[in-house]
Amino acid sequence: MVTRTHGQRQGTRSILRKSKSERGRIFINRVMHQYEIGDRVAIVLDGAQHKGMPHRRFQGKTGLIAGEQGRAYVVNVKDQNMLKTVVARPEHLRPIQE
Repeated sequence: MVTRTHGQRQGTRSILRKSKSERGRIFINRVMHQYEIGDRVAIVLDGAQHKGMPHRRFQGKTGLIAGEQGRAYVVNVKDQNMLKTVVARPEHLRPIQE
């Protein structure tokens, strides 16, 4: 038997898969979007971009921008009862209209 891997991207085959129409495209409007502190964002992982990708447990979660850290943004996310801090690049974030 082969031992099971326990890496960062373990079990993400369906989570990080892109549709056929999205494959090979770079979403420049997502990369160039500027966020302000207090903006609400959704974390949507882009499997083609590996840098600045948060952990897969945060896929689909929403949070508030708390600050900037280099090219990435600091996002406060509610995970069960805890408030967690996620550092993600803008390729993995989408703005939510209020």
